[in-house]
Amino acid sequence: MADDILFDLLHSEIINYTLRNVDDNEKDKNSDKKDEDLSNLEYIGFSTGYRIIERLTREMPRFKDELDTLKFICTDFWSAIYKKQIDNLRTNHQGVYVLQDNAFRFLNRLSNGKQYLEVAPRYVAFTCGIIRGSLANLNVHCLVTADIQSLPSCKFHIQVQRV
Repeated sequence: MADDILFDLLHSEIINYTLRNVDDNEKDKNSDKKDEDLSNLEYIGFSTGYRIIERLTREMPRFKDELDTLKFICTDFWSAIYKKQIDNLRTNHQGVYVLQDNAFRFLNRLSNGKQYLEVAPRYVAFTCGIIRGSLANLNVHCLVTADIQSLPSCKFHIQVQRV
């Protein structure tokens, strides 16, 4: 229980810290940019996911294919980080996967109304990075985006990039 609260507080502080630094840099440049730059937040998540997956898969055999890798992410990996499994995994079997979490941990505390939909992406950018970093370490290079239609539900779209 205490670890969950610490993780939530750490996540909130990472968001505040990175967005505050971006705001300070934008004030120096006098830019009128409406969209938030969440790339630093996503990069912190990437490096975190890259390291976490090393520890979780240390004594496991290699995965057969990318579908098995994604199943691991949805069950064991998600349970280790968010204390629950992904609610739904869909694929078109052509390199596009959709992970749906109907009660995403970092969106649960936001109101269920639509007034917070515009600030919700800042709460999922870190997780997009975690997913991308963990998959990169497992040799699955991809683009991860999040889609938030209604709170606290979130869909993570993973598009595998073939090399």
